Amino acid sequence: MGAVIGVVNQKGGVGKTTTSINIAAGLGILGKKVLLIDFDPQGNSTTGFGIKKKTLDISTYDIIMGEARPQEAIIKTRYKNVDIIPATNQLCEAELQLADAEQRNHQLRKIILQVRDSYDVVIVDCLPSLGILAINALVACDRIIVPMVCEPFALEGLAQLMQTVKKVKRSANKELQLMGIVFTMMDRRLLASNEIMRDIKRTFPSDVIFKTEIPRNVRITEAQSHGEPILFYDKNSKGADAYKRLSKEVLEKCREMEKKNEQ
Repeated sequence: MGAVIGVVNQKGGVGKTTTSINIAAGLGILGKKVLLIDFDPQGNSTTGFGIKKKTLDISTYDIIMGEARPQEAIIKTRYKNVDIIPATNQLCEAELQLADAEQRNHQLRKIILQVRDSYDVVIVDCLPSLGILAINALVACDRIIVPMVCEPFALEGLAQLMQTVKKVKRSANKELQLMGIVFTMMDRRLLASNEIMRDIKRTFPSDVIFKTEIPRNVRITEAQSHGEPILFYDKNSKGADAYKRLSKEVLEKCREMEKKNEQ
């Protein structure tokens, strides 16, 4: 079965969707078959792969509410080895509609079980919250990647997220682990950012801090506006180079996970 990785942070604006898109594209380039599930009502992963939301007949809302099978929602992107289940803002409605549902926190897990055997890696781009949909993602995933911007209160928000992860691990998903924290939008010239990064590194073991840092890079923003991963929009940019290296790190961690499962 394929690894299921959630890209998670309850805070918006930290490069979560950019990281989801480019890890998916990077793993595809490395020869892995990838399914990206856009689980954010903003649908930015969907548009980030050049898909127009107005043209969609089926989205994550339909499958999470049981109105369609996940196989019906899968779209093959024009990028090597990458498929996507797209999202629209209708997914917002699912948060309320699932509130009284039986096993409401297990809906995404059930969906992924139907398709994960067809992929090497499933990536879930999670919404910036800790509500029912976010808990669904944590219940469904084996590992999480946490993109972090080194700014005030970052460590406090990370501590809150890890408390939620511990609760989910105890109650619903004992397999859930932190794959790694990745620093995004890094500008080494800022002393405050460097200090916050050092605080996080002192708090967490070195093996859960990705070596690759994603720089603040205008070409990444341009790529998003053109509906392309930076790895294809400008493969020679600093942003593309960073996401290539990060994708290799993720793949190595996936291999380590497979070895542990085999033991």
